[in-house]
Amino acid sequence: MSLFTLVWNYLKARPLNTAINILLLSLGIAVITILFLFKEQMGQKIEDNVRGVDLVVGAKGSPLQLILCNIFHVDYPTGNIKLQEAERISRNRLIKSSIPLALGDSYNTFRIVGTNREYANLFDAEIAEGEWWKNSLEVTIGANVHRSANLQLGEEFTSSHGLTMGGSSHNDHKYKVSGILKRTNSILDNLILTNVESIWKMHEEHDTVSAELSENTEQQVRYSKLVPSVPASDSVSEITSLLILYRSPLAAVQLPRLVNAQSSLQAASPAFETARLFSILGVGMDVLMGFAYVLILISALSIFIALYNSLKERRYDLAIMRSMGASRSKLFTSILLEGGILTLTGSFVGLLMGHGVLMLLSVLVTETAKAGITGLVFYGEEGIILGASLLLGLVCALIPAIQAYRTDISKVLAGN
Repeated sequence: MSLFTLVWNYLKARPLNTAINILLLSLGIAVITILFLFKEQMGQKIEDNVRGVDLVVGAKGSPLQLILCNIFHVDYPTGNIKLQEAERISRNRLIKSSIPLALGDSYNTFRIVGTNREYANLFDAEIAEGEWWKNSLEVTIGANVHRSANLQLGEEFTSSHGLTMGGSSHNDHKYKVSGILKRTNSILDNLILTNVESIWKMHEEHDTVSAELSENTEQQVRYSKLVPSVPASDSVSEITSLLILYRSPLAAVQLPRLVNAQSSLQAASPAFETARLFSILGVGMDVLMGFAYVLILISALSIFIALYNSLKERRYDLAIMRSMGASRSKLFTSILLEGGILTLTGSFVGLLMGHGVLMLLSVLVTETAKAGITGLVFYGEEGIILGASLLLGLVCALIPAIQAYRTDISKVLAGN
């Protein structure tokens, strides 16, 4: 019989103790795995979603809310800004490009975004079916919208005010799906894209924009950089925010200060605000991580006690093994192997539990699926968890193994 088989049969002979030790360790490893997967995937999603955006300009309010709303689309707007003000900011020599966003409505909790093609280009978006929107009230939808809301090409739908289902509906106008995007694994998968004019048309306060603008034909000659169909001097039309890309590093110093000095506008840096968000979330994650370490510590103590007590029970068996020719090193190795098997098994179970929990959440919790968090992704760093657990098992088994190595055959057999 091999040494591994001998140790495995002994563990099976004590199923309750073995199961408790494995369960305690696996729970701790599962919590660590969930936090690790969440942190890695959220970090990657944030990096992908802020790509190409150095600054967000919007109405005064919370800078973090401005970023959450206009970059990650998980919060409500801080307000609107005049198109004329946005146009003036976009002409600044420090700005390389600016993208307008007009928000406010949704369909089945999926946000409708009035913007231009440059916004989709930030995510290297490509059409899977149909084509990009061309006219007002035509939309191009993300992959998750197509799958979850079951919207098809040519289908019409009515939007609702706000982000939640059950809000007031805009029954006077309907959107029509002109295209479906390929999956980008970014926030774009959860958005419905259209032009800015469509958002205005859905709201009563913008129904008379064209009539008011027709009063000055000279103004109509001058077209806006942000919304070509509207004169730049228009003071009636509003958008939610501007996504800005700097022309040079100098803009990072001067432009936010310039924008914030204006009473009606504020500038927020996605890099700074997301770092602040992670610091806030980090407190809760640290608490959960501490809880996981406590579970692992309890598990290590339990494994040590189990091995130590089992050594007392098996002293006679070990002495018999020595008398039959087993070397001291073989007894030493058998105890270390027992500790290693317990911790490795617990780690494997914990890793599977962690991935399984995230897979379950992605199915049961809509927001998890929208965020793109999944348990189907594996990282090389998870091998470090297995290696660390093996080392933990060897450390826990070291003292019992040394005692097994020092077993005195004559004294044990004489005492029995």
